[in-house]
Amino acid sequence: MKMSFNQIYKWCCRQLRQRFKYDDIATASDTVVSENFGIAIDQQFSVSQNSIDLICGFEGKALKAYDDGVGVWTIGFGTTIYPNRVRVKHGDTCTSEQAKFYMQSDLRKFEQAVNNAVIVSLNQNQFDALVSLAYNIGIGAFKDSTLLRMLNAGDYYSAANQFDVWVKAGGNTMQGLVNRRKVEKELFKKAL
Repeated sequence: MKMSFNQIYKWCCRQLRQRFKYDDIATASDTVVSENFGIAIDQQFSVSQNSIDLICGFEGKALKAYDDGVGVWTIGFGTTIYPNRVRVKHGDTCTSEQAKFYMQSDLRKFEQAVNNAVIVSLNQNQFDALVSLAYNIGIGAFKDSTLLRMLNAGDYYSAANQFDVWVKAGGNTMQGLVNRRKVEKELFKKAL
């Protein structure tokens, strides 16, 4: 894979931030490169309301914990681990306000994961689609995905087609996942 200076620099900054948490150093170096070379470094996205609506629509809101079909207890808008890092368990309940709080906490984790993993330029729609996917399949699966590998190689078309791969739960194709991936793929391919 051939990477541009901008891609290499973004990757290095992310590695430094992840390992050393020296945000001030990375921010200062971003400024130097931006001012001297005219390169925008480390574009950080946040999910749009469109993405939040998409995720909420597919996740649904459950005020009582339920088994997601593959043995993972879920509550609210798809929360499986509370902000205090305790796993959701059978019998847990929450209010609508707590469900929103859990989702906001979850979204921050997934935004950060996508921002850190992607080294190519994205538009808001692409970012939103990737966060929705990661929210559903998990950060580990997203980071290890062929979709991410193809995207980071600059092959946006093949990456978009990889959304179709993530339609199974417990080894079975789930129509709800087929529908979700179709919407995410269309969003990913949509220009602003």
